Amino acid sequence: MISTPGGTRNDDASPPAPVRAPNIRDVARLAGVSHQTVSRVLNGHASLRETTRQKVVDAMEELQFRPNRAARALVTSKSRTIGVLASNSSEYGPAASLQAIGTAARDAGYTLDTAYLETSDRPAIIDALDRLVGHAVEGLIILAPQSRSLDMIAELSITLPFVTVHSTGGLDDHRLSVDQTAGAVLATRHLLELGHRRIVHVAGPDGWVETAARQRGFQEEMTAWGVEPPPPVHGDWTAESGYAAGRRILCENDVTAVFSSNDQMALGVLHACRDAGLEVPGNLSVVGFDDIPEAAHYWPPLTTVRQDFAELGRRCVALLVAALAGNAPEHPHDVLPELVVRQSTEPPRPG
Repeated sequence: MISTPGGTRNDDASPPAPVRAPNIRDVARLAGVSHQTVSRVLNGHASLRETTRQKVVDAMEELQFRPNRAARALVTSKSRTIGVLASNSSEYGPAASLQAIGTAARDAGYTLDTAYLETSDRPAIIDALDRLVGHAVEGLIILAPQSRSLDMIAELSITLPFVTVHSTGGLDDHRLSVDQTAGAVLATRHLLELGHRRIVHVAGPDGWVETAARQRGFQEEMTAWGVEPPPPVHGDWTAESGYAAGRRILCENDVTAVFSSNDQMALGVLHACRDAGLEVPGNLSVVGFDDIPEAAHYWPPLTTVRQDFAELGRRCVALLVAALAGNAPEHPHDVLPELVVRQSTEPPRPG
């Protein structure tokens, strides 16, 4: 004990205990139900009577019980959260799309809750969707560029409003994307207009929506010009696989141009040319796809197809928010890509 001008102070006295936040059992006692019933309400169990549910919601309001967004959504009916089901991919296109969607969602007053797919099998997809629904998301944006994942999602009964950034056909009513086929047509036409006819396509891996769409655009444009398209050389989106593809292509002496399905693989092709003592674009013209930030700084600076991911994000979120508001706007058109011509392409040399 220490005497002070204001009286006696006990240094051993403990500070007052903090007020305990209400928990699920407090809600159950006030509502007159079991804590299992409160859990069922939080998880949206369909078998509960509306009167029981309302008693639990009223008790949560009175106690100001807010364990998570799901509880808040039960009271307000609005979580202001958009769920994103995304493949666990570090590739530039999916990563840039997710960033653009996040920016557009924030601008619209929403937050993102993202569930990543480690695999594309049915149980993993269902588990990820269940987690998002359990977090009370209001709608979904599906960013899964693999055909297998999208085919499985098309077979499920998703009751929430949703938009897919890619589609294999079964989800076309919900789809919005950058027109990949149109981008491949732009790249191929650019090379054909320069005078190239012996053009090889370095394609992405099988099973990706972009791979199929860009390969289709290349083949259609070549055929439209009366040129038989050669078989594609496949890579895996990495510069290393582009390098291997470039080494293989350069063994065919008649090739004068390459359309690469992304900029990273195009970088590998440029490397293969340099190792072979060949000039780009003197001996080989190269076009990429995506217009990653580094593409303008390749040597030579890369001609490529630019995707407007910011516009894609805005349109996806606008379409979903309109659906959440009960509106049925005309489905917006896909985002059109743009050809960016730099120094990696020129007409083929005579002979």
